[in-house]
Amino acid sequence: MATEPRHKQDNRRGAANRRKSPLNAQARSYLDHHRKVARDSARRLWQTPVASLMTWTVMGVALALPVALLLLLGSLQGVSAGWESSARITAYLAMDVSLERAGELAEEVRGDGRVLSVQLVDRDQALEEFRASSGLDDALDFLDDNPLPHTLLITPQDSARSADGVQALVRFVDGMDGIEQVQVDLGWLQRLNAMTDILARAVWALALLLGSAVILVIGNTVRLAIENRRDEILVAKLVGGTDAFVRRPFLYTGAWFGLGGGVVAWLLIQLSLWWLNGPIERLAGLYRSEFSLEGPGFDGALALIIIAMLLGWLGAWLAVKRHLDDIEPGDIAGG
Repeated sequence: MATEPRHKQDNRRGAANRRKSPLNAQARSYLDHHRKVARDSARRLWQTPVASLMTWTVMGVALALPVALLLLLGSLQGVSAGWESSARITAYLAMDVSLERAGELAEEVRGDGRVLSVQLVDRDQALEEFRASSGLDDALDFLDDNPLPHTLLITPQDSARSADGVQALVRFVDGMDGIEQVQVDLGWLQRLNAMTDILARAVWALALLLGSAVILVIGNTVRLAIENRRDEILVAKLVGGTDAFVRRPFLYTGAWFGLGGGVVAWLLIQLSLWWLNGPIERLAGLYRSEFSLEGPGFDGALALIIIAMLLGWLGAWLAVKRHLDDIEPGDIAGG
């Protein structure tokens, strides 16, 4: 098979490059226009710093409130999960159960796969601990008999350290012969979890409402910008500018508003956490808890800014779609 001459190969490649060059030029022109429009939109915002700062502040407050509440709920749920994981079951034996029978019950409970450990506290040891901690030595001396039963302190396995798992283990222990009463203090924790679920839904509803308010604020701001640049839009349409061409600056304006609002929201959240964390940690220390408020972190801050920019872009797009169609070149003749 004959090899094609080199000059023909070069001619073919040159022709292909010439066919591709218009596409490359269009792509470069498209990107250059985006960069120019983005810079021009940012410059217009900096030229009106007071109005821009007011819009950024309104957006920042509207975005910071639900995000801060979600962070607070996340911290509460993390703490409740830690309390739930440390749940311990207390089983009180009947008064007529001997110490030997109590040891047999402890071994029987320990043999269950859901149990991590079992501690047997005999009634004499329990009375001594109560005497040492209560300070009622004189009153306890008048007792004829020890009123306290043998007690089993049961710690569940990690896989059973949930509300449902603990309840199932409680039913198992309560059904054993010789167990008088089983106690586990999970009722308040279940109520706390139910309350946090309700609050989480309320916060998400608030976030949707405030997100809609952000969109309306940006939409109204962009609508005013459209009215101020009405003549510029008419001229652009007269010379053949497409709707996408005319729409682009306002979309970038909305995105810049969203960027500024997201940064303001992040600053407000950080300042609020700094202001509240000290007193909250001191209060938690009084209850022997390590509870503290945690910030959104880098990923959370980036997500907040991206969501704010999307909301700004959406508000601008809705405003442009609503009002740009009302501006037509025929309005010049009519005026």
